[in-house]
Amino acid sequence: MSKKDDPKKNESAEICPAQSLLKLLSGKYKPEIFSLAIQAPLRFSNLLRQIEGSNKQSLSTALRELEEVGILKKVVIKEKPLHIEYYLTEKAESLIPIFKQLEGF
Repeated sequence: MSKKDDPKKNESAEICPAQSLLKLLSGKYKPEIFSLAIQAPLRFSNLLRQIEGSNKQSLSTALRELEEVGILKKVVIKEKPLHIEYYLTEKAESLIPIFKQLEGF
């Protein structure tokens, strides 16, 4: 089978940016986290207060998964008290216009 005939390769080449974004943000709390990250850097304790119904385990899982796919980057702030902030990556910033269009529906 040639590369041209590989259905997986053709399938990934045909995915539109909106589909890619939806796939990246599928899961509990991920769209809310992305939306809040557009506005400002994120802190875990603030997210717990801002996202209604969230819990520590689900939120930490969502943050880790967003970090793994390159949407968020984790930065340890070495000031006292020591804390962690999450920022959008360049990849994520390029997806903001698509996200804004999807929010309008």
